[in-house]
Amino acid sequence: MACRLSELVLDCHDPENLARFWCEVLDFVELDREEGGSIEIGPRAGFGGPQPTIVLSRTDDPRRGKLPLHLDVNATDRDQDAELERLLSLGARRADVGQSGDEPWHVLADPEGNEFCLLGARLEPV
Repeated sequence: MACRLSELVLDCHDPENLARFWCEVLDFVELDREEGGSIEIGPRAGFGGPQPTIVLSRTDDPRRGKLPLHLDVNATDRDQDAELERLLSLGARRADVGQSGDEPWHVLADPEGNEFCLLGARLEPV
């Protein structure tokens, strides 16, 4: 038997703002709030399905350098260019991590500067 990813935990300064952003990006909903300010977001079906949830954990600690892990996303209902415009309108911004410009993906950052990539393939919704 093996494990599977069930939750991703992201330390952040403003869980409320990042929850709004990532809910719009991923078509997620708020699932839970904890006393310390953490917010869990995930698919409408809730925890335990094929997609992991994201826990946005409140912290006042400063971020130290580039995160060793980043998220990749794929559009489900439009082409990559249209999805790029949608993500930018939601508050994502372009990020430069040393890419050449010839890559088939776009490197972006969420409102707190966490890098993620918009890949080119269009996937079927889960």
